[in-house]
Amino acid sequence: MTQDAAKALHAANRRGVLAISAGMASFVANDTLVKYVSESLPASQLILLRGIMASALLLAIAHATGATRRLTDLFDGRVMARAGLDALGTVAYLVSLFHIPLATATAINMATPLVVTVLAVVAFREQVNAARWLAIAVGCTGVLLVVQPRGAQFNAYALLCLAGTVFQASRDVATRLIDRTIPSVLITLSTAIAVTLLAGVWSLFQGWERVQPVQLGLLAAASVFLSAAYFLVTVAMRAGEMSLIAPFRYSGLVFALLLGYAVWGHVPGAWAWAGIALLLGAGLWLVRTPRAR
Repeated sequence: MTQDAAKALHAANRRGVLAISAGMASFVANDTLVKYVSESLPASQLILLRGIMASALLLAIAHATGATRRLTDLFDGRVMARAGLDALGTVAYLVSLFHIPLATATAINMATPLVVTVLAVVAFREQVNAARWLAIAVGCTGVLLVVQPRGAQFNAYALLCLAGTVFQASRDVATRLIDRTIPSVLITLSTAIAVTLLAGVWSLFQGWERVQPVQLGLLAAASVFLSAAYFLVTVAMRAGEMSLIAPFRYSGLVFALLLGYAVWGHVPGAWAWAGIALLLGAGLWLVRTPRAR
């Protein structure tokens, strides 16, 4: 590698690390805002309102980038299937987030790479070496320690969060099947629309409450953080070396721990800390170990 090429790669890696870290911080900021608003608004209503604002923002971005000329791509079967999986995963994750600590929900969601690896074996018949299977086993143990299915403080919403993680991992696998010529912003827009429609149907059964200006402002801010997070993660995944950049996704857990403590005073217990450590270790090991052929 020439000196110029090395400098360019270093710059791309730095850009990717900064983008993924900022993206995860934006995701956690969004989660914090919607969790806070959920204390005074029904879940379906706030998800619907945030979805409307996020959809409008993404539609404006799509129009500015010229992607609206291909709006018919929203009706592509694979795009719609991915949007459905993402909508189910998003709603499951958010509903669980409203009932369990922010750090716990984020830690469970960090199991997504583990689930993706398992789904890749099932869906694409990828061969996984022994080191990766060991990492998956360690990660699953970490999930159990965080969820604590037999603990005194067990919350069934932790299992809902885990179900949301499975849906989101399925979404990631489904993304590989989508035509690469379809703009990423339209794929993101399809998810926002699907989430909004699902929340709209749900709100018919849950009812509505009067929205205060402060609540609306917080949800508007959440929609901006969410859109920024999607954009930043996309930038990161297209820059530099994936093996170097990907581990910084786990910076989201650090932000979740800090914000969870600052806003609600949540501190994970000893077993949860052990589970978080196992999850982080397993995730980093999966990124660093060679992929199976």
